[in-house]
Amino acid sequence: MGLYRDCLLPWAIDRALDRAECRELRQRATRGLHGTVLEVGFGSGLNLPHYPGEVRRIFAVDPATFGRRLAARRLAACSKPVEFIGLDGNSIALAADTVQCALSTWTLCTIPGLVGALHEIMRVLKPGGSFHFLEHGLSPDDGVARWQRRLDPLQKRLVGGCRLTVPIDDRLAEAGFAVERLETFYMKGPRINSYIYLGVARKAGLI
Repeated sequence: MGLYRDCLLPWAIDRALDRAECRELRQRATRGLHGTVLEVGFGSGLNLPHYPGEVRRIFAVDPATFGRRLAARRLAACSKPVEFIGLDGNSIALAADTVQCALSTWTLCTIPGLVGALHEIMRVLKPGGSFHFLEHGLSPDDGVARWQRRLDPLQKRLVGGCRLTVPIDDRLAEAGFAVERLETFYMKGPRINSYIYLGVARKAGLI
């Protein structure tokens, strides 16, 4: 199970989420990032080619250290310094009010104690800082949501703790973020794992 979770699964995710449709959504999710950015769920560095020029530095958090090997080519091509600061989104090794922006793509579904992790992201954001997110989650369609709940236990076992039933906008609000932009839609593919939340949430305070 260790080999599957730590090596084979990151490799499979890298392939599955490097499709043209995913790249276009990453481009939209990273728009507006600037300054120092915290990326939670760095994975294999699939977001690196999409970071705007206004980004100066990236702090990366991810539990799958094998992903760094998969990211080697993207890291080498990236002109921005990337510093790996830990494995756990629930305990981010940064002081409070450190980063201008945070980014998460297809990651929040895997974090145990998600609201606690969102509190950590908010803690390290500067007042007025923005959290850019691109996530799949709970569908508003009753029929789809029923199947998501039925398949959630299997999904968690097979896909590294990924849950199909996370209401991303509700969890952000519960953590105290103000969601200022949100798009929701289905990607191509099975509806149980393709309902997307794409947007920006903000920490209270002056920028």
